Amino acid sequence: MKIILLCGDQPNQIALANKVSHEFNLVGIVIEKRPSKKISEIKVKQLFIKVLDRIVFKKIHQTWKNLLNYYFNNFSAFPKTETITVSNINSEGTISFINKLQPDLIMVSGTDLIKNKILSLPIKNGIINLHTGLSPYIKGGPNCTNWCLATRQYQYIGNTIMWIDAGIDSGALITTEQTPLNGNESFEEIHIKVMDHAHELYLRSLRQIEKDKSNVPSALQSSITTGTTYFTKDWNLKARWKLFQSISSDDFRKNYNSAEFIRLKKEVKTVSLP
Repeated sequence: MKIILLCGDQPNQIALANKVSHEFNLVGIVIEKRPSKKISEIKVKQLFIKVLDRIVFKKIHQTWKNLLNYYFNNFSAFPKTETITVSNINSEGTISFINKLQPDLIMVSGTDLIKNKILSLPIKNGIINLHTGLSPYIKGGPNCTNWCLATRQYQYIGNTIMWIDAGIDSGALITTEQTPLNGNESFEEIHIKVMDHAHELYLRSLRQIEKDKSNVPSALQSSITTGTTYFTKDWNLKARWKLFQSISSDDFRKNYNSAEFIRLKKEVKTVSLP
């Protein structure tokens, strides 16, 4: 099965690419590297929030940096395969690359929304996406683990592999799982466990598609629940402060194994691979 990966340029995506390449025929990678904004292009409010992220919310900011360093220390470069870099994942360059390599499957991780020009391409085994959140309960971004912690919905910490569509994390579900946690994890350990679990779930999904695509789930999210979609614009100072308070009070460790949260975890509906 020939696979093309569409992904961002962060170390966690580099790690995923290496894990896929180790086990599957990864024939190409399209890396979306978005251009950085110049200081003059950043609004005063955005600049103010960036300063707060590095001072008041330093632990949140530093935890993500530590996660990236964790993956960089293990996977410092993309695997050796045909690769292009684009500033927009939906560019003509991406489409030409896909048409040239003729993959059986396209997998997506960490890019902007995939649009119809790519979605309409005739890919034998389809296009699949990783969402580091538990769909349909928690969708969107910029980081669903942080949303779960900020809103104290720990039962929804998990990952999703889905058939991609034009919506925001709205495609039919291949598999969903709560990330295995013991309740004693630090803020940083939660994030690393979620990302490691995301990669492992993606690999298991690829194995099942390669083995027997006809037996791969395609569960409509509406058959489970409606859920909540978060947007980057919602991750404002109020949301950051809620997360900061949750971390500071160690609420996760205090409550994750409580009778109430054990009950809530059991009530979550997930989609299992065969």
